[in-house]
Amino acid sequence: MPKPTPGRLVWNHSTHVPGLIPVLEKLLELADEIQTITPGRLSTVRSNAPKLRLKISVPVRGGYKLIARKGKSAQEVFIITDLTQASLNEAIAQAIAARS
Repeated sequence: MPKPTPGRLVWNHSTHVPGLIPVLEKLLELADEIQTITPGRLSTVRSNAPKLRLKISVPVRGGYKLIARKGKSAQEVFIITDLTQASLNEAIAQAIAARS
């Protein structure tokens, strides 16, 4: 059986939450079921998150919308995947742990 083609990381913006890109690249290595990861809008929030956090926000057509937070920055991240929400949460935890 041929190896599936690796997913891709789309660079739509020049700025990202600090430390987000290495975690997303690691996530692509860990989960073959991910087709596309697209970081979205970056915004400033009131509360402070000392460590990078990635949380699944809502399901979208074909995948999930995540919110990445670090410091006073928050960024939407869209993932197109066949993974279940539980499997994606596990892969995200592994990617963050591998980066640390």
